[in-house]
Amino acid sequence: MSTINTDKRIIKSKKALKEAMITLMQKKDFKEITVKDLVFSADVNRGTFYKHYQFKEDILNEIIDDVINDLIESYREPYKDMETFEISKLTSNGIKVFEHVHKYSNFYSLIVQSNILTGFQRKICDVLKNLSLQDLIVHNSNNLINRELVASYHSHAIFGMIIEWINDGFKYSPSYMAEQLLAIITSNAANSIYKSNNKEKS
Repeated sequence: MSTINTDKRIIKSKKALKEAMITLMQKKDFKEITVKDLVFSADVNRGTFYKHYQFKEDILNEIIDDVINDLIESYREPYKDMETFEISKLTSNGIKVFEHVHKYSNFYSLIVQSNILTGFQRKICDVLKNLSLQDLIVHNSNNLINRELVASYHSHAIFGMIIEWINDGFKYSPSYMAEQLLAIITSNAANSIYKSNNKEKS
């Protein structure tokens, strides 16, 4: 058998096991999932499982790595291969984060709508924050602004949009979400006027 065919079989088997893991985690606690459950759901034999993984935790860790790596690639899409990136030239088509979330919608729904992997939500925000700090230098005349706090603010804001989107059942398209994020980023918040609905107590 050729190396190409072998690689395709490995990819297919591992994909089936990962999908089986997510499906099973939607139905039962991770600690209750067995190798027998996984191979039955993935329609592979035990030998195939142990050829690629030693423990069920290895599958979950690989899923998380896949999601994180794809998130990083998606976040960097608008400015990859650029020496200088200007927000004013950003287009909604260049924002790929929501396409990423939609691609892994079953996994994101699992972590947002259940108590499974609660620490992963924090990890997503940390990844977004670190990408902003590592990759982007904001030129701002206001020296009072703390760069780390700004990065944290933006990372949680983006993830907040993701959570809202998931809880609404992905009723909007990824392109619509990208358009909304771009509109928020480019809007001049400083010129916005907010009127409080709270009346002063007499």
